[in-house]
Amino acid sequence: MEDPWQKAYDFAVAVARKAGAEIRKAGESEIRVMTKSSTVDLVTKTDERVEKIIIGSLKEEFGEGTHCFIGEESVAKGEPCILTDKPTWIIDPVDGTTNFVHGFPFVAVSIAFAVNKELEFGVVYSCLEDKMYKARKGKGAFCDDEAIQVSDVQEIKKSIIISEHGTDRSPEKVTKIFSTMQKILCIPVHGLRGSGTAATNMCLVASGAVEAFFEIGIHCWDIAAGAVIVKEAGGILLDVDGGPFDLMSRRMVSANNDVIAKRIIKEIEAFPVVRDDAPVQKK
Repeated sequence: MEDPWQKAYDFAVAVARKAGAEIRKAGESEIRVMTKSSTVDLVTKTDERVEKIIIGSLKEEFGEGTHCFIGEESVAKGEPCILTDKPTWIIDPVDGTTNFVHGFPFVAVSIAFAVNKELEFGVVYSCLEDKMYKARKGKGAFCDDEAIQVSDVQEIKKSIIISEHGTDRSPEKVTKIFSTMQKILCIPVHGLRGSGTAATNMCLVASGAVEAFFEIGIHCWDIAAGAVIVKEAGGILLDVDGGPFDLMSRRMVSANNDVIAKRIIKEIEAFPVVRDDAPVQKK
């Protein structure tokens, strides 16, 4: 039987490389910085241009109107963020925009593909490192075509954990974020890190470099591709309350195993966030 999504998977890898080349080229010229939801939620013309390149390439390859798209910059401009049963691409054109602006060397192109609300594959191109992470449901995870797997560490005190601060700098949320980090550091763990890009963080879990990544306030386009890669590398995904992972919830723990994940969850001080698929309030 012909594999219905292999062509889309291979094309996503090619488009991610094309997008990454555009990001590297843009990083050598003047970067115009704007903001979205807050003064620290940055966006550049490169984000917008690269998303247009990705979506335009996909529409040209697969036909106008055959697939749906959830893109970070499109949603920011008012497009819906609803996952349906139709084939849907979930795209973050420049994951790690703040890194890109400052020249911090972790920036990723993240492309995921879902059918019937189920993630089929994910591609994360860490374009400044020139590392291509990819995975298909049921077929394993890879970095530059070499199979990867999560670490076998079982003891939290021997782990490295990754998290990020997010873009909501309200004092009550920042207090909870740093309280959580303090409690995890005091377990103690070997280290608490952050690359500045959720997609890259998840690939670090998948490749065994770290044991877990958690964050509240991320978006579906940040983690959709990484979710497939982590799972196919043998890892797990949970909500920060220990419940099932929900792509649209903006809350996630990804880890090498259930023991590490649940130990971290014990220390997380959760706070409310608006779901990605929540109805948009009319002004």
